[in-house]
This record gives sequence, C-alpha cells and structure tokens, in this order.
Amino acid sequence: MRDPEQRQKLGAIYPKASDIAEAMYAARGRPPHLTERQFARLMATGSHLWRHMGEAPVLLLPCGRRPVLPPREALAPDIAACWECEVAYVERIRGASIYPAVQNIILACRALGLGTVITTNQSAARTRSRRCAAPPKEVSTFALMPIGWPLDRFGPLTRRPLAEVAHADRWETA
Repeated sequence: MRDPEQRQKLGAIYPKASDIAEAMYAARGRPPHLTERQFARLMATGSHLWRHMGEAPVLLLPCGRRPVLPPREALAPDIAACWECEVAYVERIRGASIYPAVQNIILACRALGLGTVITTNQSAARTRSRRCAAPPKEVSTFALMPIGWPLDRFGPLTRRPLAEVAHADRWETA
C-alpha cells in the first residue's frame, strides 16, 4: 500500500489490534534473555510502531491463497477417515511459503538501506483490516510490514549463543 489514505486507514486500525499484544507482553514480563533496559526498549519501540504504523511510506501485506482441499467424498475411505487431520495440518502449515518470502523481503530491504519488520497484529483486527485492503475472500494476510528509511543507521546485532537456541538429537542436548 502506497496510497496515503489507505495507509492511514490501516494505521488507525493497527493500534486497536496491538493493544492486546502490548497487554500480553507486559503481563508475561521480561524474558530472561533481555535486560530490563532491553525489555523497556522493546515495549517502547513496539508501542511507537503500533501508534505510527500508517506513517510508513509503504505498508506491505504478504498474502496467500487458502489451499483448496478435495471434498471428503472424493477421497478413498482410509484417507477420508483422516480428513479433519488434513484440514488441521494444512491450516497449521499455511505460512510455510509466505514466511520465507517475508524473510527475503526483510533482507532485501536491509541491503537497500530500508527498514522493515514483520508484524502480525493485523490478524487480531482481521475483519477491519480485510475491509481496508480488500483482498479476495480466498486470500489471507499473514503479516503487515511497514517499509521506510530508518532514522538511524543500523547498529550491530547481538544474538544469543548458539548453544542456547539449538539442540542436537534431543531437546536437552545443546
């Protein structure tokens, strides 16, 4: 979305959807891997983003079509018996092709000196955000990405040690 009026409409919806996320983050409290200062910054920058979403020069809504499953009656009886499991499976993996594309968009923006972030709070206001973007019925939005020029230069990134986030063979084995 580049149209300023459309961005403002979606930007006005976003804080309402984000209030729930903000309350959940606050109620959960600081994660152990963040300092108090980092957690306060996370909360402040998230709140700023939510309140100013419509001001970004571009709002990108990565979308995907709902998968079409054959009717249960068209399947062999042994497969038809698992139809609900297949519906749940398809629903669970729907973002499998969208989110890698989103990551590529994030990397491309960074390479061009642009800033962006993946946000998903528009899902909490699905009906209102759908009215604003007007995708076809069979299309779902998976994220909302504000894209623009950052105010500051990108700083160095810090990551948790690999042994804290990767496991070998079993969950307990770093």
